[in-house]
Amino acid sequence: MTKPLQGIRVLDLGHVLAMPTCTMQLADLGAELIKIERPGMGDDSRHFGPFVNGESAYFMSVNRNKKSMTLDLKKEEGKKIFKKLVQKADVVTENYRPDTMEKLGLGYEKLKKINPRIIYASICGFGHKSVDQQRPGYDAIAQATGGLMAITGYPDGPPTRVGSSVADIFSGSFTTIAILAALRYRDITGEGQCIDISMMDAVFSVLENAVVRYTVTGEIPTRIGSAHASLAPYDVFETQDGWVVIGIGNDSLWERFCKVIQKEELISDPLYKTNDLRSQNYNKLKPIVTAWTKEQSSKEIEELLTRARVPAAEVKTMDKIVKDPNIKLRNMLIQMDHPKAGKVTVTNSPIRLSESSYEKIDPAPLLGEHTEEVLGEILGLSEEAIEELREKKVI
Repeated sequence: MTKPLQGIRVLDLGHVLAMPTCTMQLADLGAELIKIERPGMGDDSRHFGPFVNGESAYFMSVNRNKKSMTLDLKKEEGKKIFKKLVQKADVVTENYRPDTMEKLGLGYEKLKKINPRIIYASICGFGHKSVDQQRPGYDAIAQATGGLMAITGYPDGPPTRVGSSVADIFSGSFTTIAILAALRYRDITGEGQCIDISMMDAVFSVLENAVVRYTVTGEIPTRIGSAHASLAPYDVFETQDGWVVIGIGNDSLWERFCKVIQKEELISDPLYKTNDLRSQNYNKLKPIVTAWTKEQSSKEIEELLTRARVPAAEVKTMDKIVKDPNIKLRNMLIQMDHPKAGKVTVTNSPIRLSESSYEKIDPAPLLGEHTEEVLGEILGLSEEAIEELREKKVI
């Protein structure tokens, strides 16, 4: 099957998670993804656990379908090779601090003189246009500055980082969207452009109702655990054997729920008749719901409410999630056959296109595995020239 980004070549200087998330998405969609790494060291995440036969499973989980070449961009010969590759590329990606590429003489303004059609995408903590360009940014920093941590956790506990590195993942995904839009723009105009993604911006943009609650009412959103600020009951509840989420998003669902738990009198109770009233009186309502959930198992509640078309789900741990029949049906777990680590199971892309397949993937590359292929096939360098670069530690 033809993939939608077939024929698009990306030079990826990304490392760890934010940009590698973006470039993995591009690679999944068919782009030729050339990951350029430091000789000897490679991407920092190659040294993050867990490890399988000395290879990082962390790295493997976000670098499938990519080629790896090593290149020292601090050496003049390395810069020359990179510029030659830019002439033959469509996209350059990086997630360094804002002035890093400029100091190397490889910033967007320089690269677009080499290739006016180049699309240059950057992710950093606070953006290239920022009140403090040198401020370092990691996922936790973006979650804190973007407002997510302040509304995550329980009122009697500290602000809490979301369990996965969503600031990295959001910013990577937004960069993918921006690159796809820039490619379409280039189709129309013939011109490339520069993409500037801030991790703080990405987090702030997904706060949804928390922002308008403040801008409209002046109320500062606080931590409310797993409850919802505008819907009730919409929360996690204790059960006989664990936890279950119940999501009552409207009055019709509330009526169905009350019938299932055999408390139909609550439907017309003046404290709970409408969603707004239920939200206002949630401190009284939650104990009523919890008294019912604690008498059932999580699975029983999920089945009872689902049959009544009320949204509910057992809070599953990873050992249960990987066995979930819908995860299997949707092919969301795939196995890579890595040359050193062997068979490793990772998540698949959630994107489903009727004319493109995600069933076959290439495992994450070994450090520098494709260096000779890139230099020989794309730039036409001879074996002798490549060996000379290796001796000089340019590659």
